[in-house]
Amino acid sequence: MQQSTNTILMVRPVNFRMNEQTAVNNYYQEQAEELPNATSTKAQDEFDAFVEKLEAIGVNVIVINDREETDTPDAVFPNNWVSFHENGDVGLYPMFAENRRLERREDILQTIEEKGFVINHVIDYTSAEEDGVFLEGTGSVVLDRVNRKAYCALSPRADEDLFIEFCEDFEYTPVIFVAKQTVNGQRKPIYHTNVMMSVAETFAVICLSSIDDKKERKNVIKNLREDSKEIIDIAESQLEHFAGNMLQVKGNDDASFLIMSESAFNVLTHEQKEAINKHTKIVYSSLETIESCGGGSARCMMAEVFLPRA
Repeated sequence: MQQSTNTILMVRPVNFRMNEQTAVNNYYQEQAEELPNATSTKAQDEFDAFVEKLEAIGVNVIVINDREETDTPDAVFPNNWVSFHENGDVGLYPMFAENRRLERREDILQTIEEKGFVINHVIDYTSAEEDGVFLEGTGSVVLDRVNRKAYCALSPRADEDLFIEFCEDFEYTPVIFVAKQTVNGQRKPIYHTNVMMSVAETFAVICLSSIDDKKERKNVIKNLREDSKEIIDIAESQLEHFAGNMLQVKGNDDASFLIMSESAFNVLTHEQKEAINKHTKIVYSSLETIESCGGGSARCMMAEVFLPRA
């Protein structure tokens, strides 16, 4: 059982823009000032440079092109609709925005199999969309795969009952809380758990102050400490630059790396960087356009592949 993997699925954007359907509860999105084509081209350049950085450290990146003919502005964030597990199970997830449901593609699963991975069975939660119930993959659920714990910040995109069903199916212990951010003076739920926390092999980066309820906060801390994770606490002002949206991956010679955006790296303090560097190396890439228009960052762009090989 491993916490991080060497293989990542990424989807290269084609019709990238700010998705008006997700902007209703993703408070990180902004409308681009330039024409849509220019925005999309910038996003593609950022994507390509990011993939290059991952490949340079020895990460096996499976790149799939988004489809021209579908209106899928957020296809660059595949971790919300699919998850791949060590026992050969695949999870398919119900998405809040209707146009994001078009991102789910059977052919992507076929490509993964063609690359030599085994899919034993697919656990499909997507029918929950009909009831207006959502759980957006490893955006909504942050997994500690080794200690079999699943962390979930409840929001319009993360339903408690469905999360518990997921934990039963995949055999995880649920850790449930609400994480909030201040928007125009009001406390509102953060749309995805992976914006405010990242669990790595020996540490966790988390914005504890976003968990307003003291009991819930204590419980999260207790669970992380039980599993000997060093807690690296970040401020809400750092979340705005996606400092919680990170993922640990495996590169050459089984070395581990914490992947983040340049804007996340730039807002980390010297002390926070030192704390991370004790555990793993940091790799960052500029994702400015993808972050500002898409409202997601490095972690959201990577769907980890833990499937067994054929």
